[in-house]
Amino acid sequence: MIRNDALDRLPVRHAVPELLTALEERGTAVLYAPPGTGKTTLVPLALAGLIGDGPRRRVLVAEPRRMAVRAAARRMAWLLGEEVGDAVGFSVRGERRTGPATRVEVVTTGVLLQRLQRDPELAGVDVVLLDECHERHLDADTAMAFLVDVRATLRPELKLIAASATSDAEAWARLLTVLDGGGPAPIVWGKGEGHGYLVRFAAPPAGIRPSHGTWVDPALLRHVAATVRLACERHEGDVLCFLPGTGEIARTAGLLAGLDAEVLQLHGRAPAAVQDAVLKGAEPGGRRRVILATSVAESSLTVPGVRIVVDSGLSREPRTDHARGLGSLATVPVSVAGATQRSGRSGREAFGVVYRCWAEADDGRRAPYPSPEIRIADLASFALRAACWGDPSAEGLALLDTPPAGALAAARSVLTAIGAVDEDGRATERGVRMSRLGVHPRLARALLDGAPEVGARRAAEVVALLSEEPPREYGDDLAAAWRAARRGADGYGARWKAEARRLERAAGEAGDGSADGRRGENGALSGGLAGGGEDVVAGLVTAYAFPERVARAREGRGFLMVSGTGAELAEGSGLGRAPWLAVAVADRTARSATARVRLAAVVDEDVARAAAGHLLSSGEEVHWEDGDVVARSVSRLGAVELAARPLGETADPALVRSALLDGLGREGLGLLRWSREAQELRQRLGFLHRVLGEPWPAVSEEALLDRAEEWLEPELSRARRRADLGRIDAGQALTRLLPWATGEAGRLDELAPERIEVPSGSRIRVDYDGEQPVLAVKLQEMFGLAETPRVAGGTPVVVHLLSPAGRPAAVTADLASFWRDGYRAVRAELRGRYPKHPWPEDPAGAEPTRHTSARLRRER
Repeated sequence: MIRNDALDRLPVRHAVPELLTALEERGTAVLYAPPGTGKTTLVPLALAGLIGDGPRRRVLVAEPRRMAVRAAARRMAWLLGEEVGDAVGFSVRGERRTGPATRVEVVTTGVLLQRLQRDPELAGVDVVLLDECHERHLDADTAMAFLVDVRATLRPELKLIAASATSDAEAWARLLTVLDGGGPAPIVWGKGEGHGYLVRFAAPPAGIRPSHGTWVDPALLRHVAATVRLACERHEGDVLCFLPGTGEIARTAGLLAGLDAEVLQLHGRAPAAVQDAVLKGAEPGGRRRVILATSVAESSLTVPGVRIVVDSGLSREPRTDHARGLGSLATVPVSVAGATQRSGRSGREAFGVVYRCWAEADDGRRAPYPSPEIRIADLASFALRAACWGDPSAEGLALLDTPPAGALAAARSVLTAIGAVDEDGRATERGVRMSRLGVHPRLARALLDGAPEVGARRAAEVVALLSEEPPREYGDDLAAAWRAARRGADGYGARWKAEARRLERAAGEAGDGSADGRRGENGALSGGLAGGGEDVVAGLVTAYAFPERVARAREGRGFLMVSGTGAELAEGSGLGRAPWLAVAVADRTARSATARVRLAAVVDEDVARAAAGHLLSSGEEVHWEDGDVVARSVSRLGAVELAARPLGETADPALVRSALLDGLGREGLGLLRWSREAQELRQRLGFLHRVLGEPWPAVSEEALLDRAEEWLEPELSRARRRADLGRIDAGQALTRLLPWATGEAGRLDELAPERIEVPSGSRIRVDYDGEQPVLAVKLQEMFGLAETPRVAGGTPVVVHLLSPAGRPAAVTADLASFWRDGYRAVRAELRGRYPKHPWPEDPAGAEPTRHTSARLRRER
């Protein structure tokens, strides 16, 4: 019997007539309805004609999470007074409960994508409602893009609804414009806020450190636990507390020990029985409940009995290091939309209260919406789906956000390496088979290539382990985790067994010839592994899935992945003595130089070569290392060196030359032999370039390094090591840069003379090291010279006038002015110190000399 009393209490019922009209007129609509108003449960029933007077239709409702799928189907069946599988059913990966009478089927967005790729027309489906669009999961964005394409090209009668619980409805309306060209899709606004709620801010104490990676300050968790206790003291009803991950849930549960309440843990990995018990609600007269949950409880769920929400203010988002093929999770402040969703859980059944564990002043600094996964996630699955859809570039897909070019290129590189797409990005037959397996393309490759080696069942079991990371208590050894899952009677073990069976069937359906020889230069390891132990099988399948993460032990500590990233095990890990590992799960935070290994399997070099064969290379490696040329013949697996031998004099001269140039670039031109004459020539050329410019060459360090191949030949090509560079006469080599072609080279001594003859007859060296050339000469040797000497471009030299002892006495760039105004003071000071030297009153007309007055008289 239909529970009309419960349906009548759902505020969204008032928007249903407008929604049905919009669908009839335009075929598309965006439904905005706040949390707790019934958009997930009442609307699909009305669309299917199971309530009200509308026509009978078959409706698909897509939800982002398996827990939400089951809960929504259960709730709708309850409203109809039926069992799940009758008029309302559901499908998640590995489980389907539908029947001939099913009119509303709730599915995950992943299941919807699989159906679209197998049957783009969605035969028999009349309406698709994509729920919780505002969460911006990649599968949901992709599914909507495909549905838009289907309606525009194959089934214009297919009706689409984008349902959102936050105010980004306009963006979805604009996206759906492409369906009929008649402007944005109509937005139907559902009224009501459930029963409402009161928000209270519970700012944490000072000194809380910011979260990074998956680390959360324990002081914040203590504050959250204290807030839960406070809420329990002040208010009636069950408590729903939002935390970023399972680790924080477990720690907070420990902090709540002794609380007079049943503390339950709700997350995506919780056993289905536990999830069902939480969503069913407490027995009448039962204990009060405190439910610690991740973001799985944000939307599409009603947790009965909840009147209080405690929000830690944190959520988890994926991050991908595309260069290293590593993924990680980042703990970030929950968005405004996410916080609104969480708050709405408190007012679903009665007026509620929300405690936000942050300062009210910080509320406005939060991002309005969660980061779209398409901007931050691994795009390999998306790229394969787009390729199978016939749009490898994804340029023709109706997406709210364009996929980042770098991330998409990295994804295509992965797909090309595993044979899923060709060089133009188009899906291969192998790629189509991979896309139908319902797992990440890397895992599909492991299943298809591993099954012929170790058997479909064992390959499927390992891939099932890789598709959902085992609980941390299983340890970091994948083979040991495999054995624990097989023995385990926990929720993970049950899900793992179901997924393994599904994958085994899927591997059989993929047919023969699934492997295409992409197993490295060694080919398949056929024969020897069919009866191999679990350690060998786990290692091989993992290596096929993540060839870039095959890692070799290195001296000292840790491992080096073939991608070039260092990896370290947890203290006390039993994998520490392995020579090679295939790393299944690892993360690398922005603050860490190495990745942390969470799960790995032992392999040997043969398996490493087989799995990562496309990264195998050999050849001469000649480079500058530790101050000299190192020349070796090396074989490598990516960044891992397998074997090496010195080359000696047989090294390729071109590679040696390149290494020497690299050494010069790193250590500078000081590697050459710079005599005094060479240094002075460089200074003279530098002066001419500053004053006259071209064709006189620039001789700065950077400029000379840029032209090293021009002025250091032929000596550079004959050099083999550092010592040979030290024998190159830099001064002689520099002359090759002089402007010989224009004839200007012959004017070098005229424009920038090495020495200038002064009135005494001495030839004094000119110093060109500074901004202006300098002539340092004894004062008496300049007697009789009225004008300052000049060089290129009329540049006056700066004359450093020295005492008879060679000490500085005066500096001038204008001799005439000095003789007239400055000489008198210098003469007065120096004639007492040096009485034996001439100090005429008129220096401009005096006889220059290098000697004393007495010797000057004798020479006369």
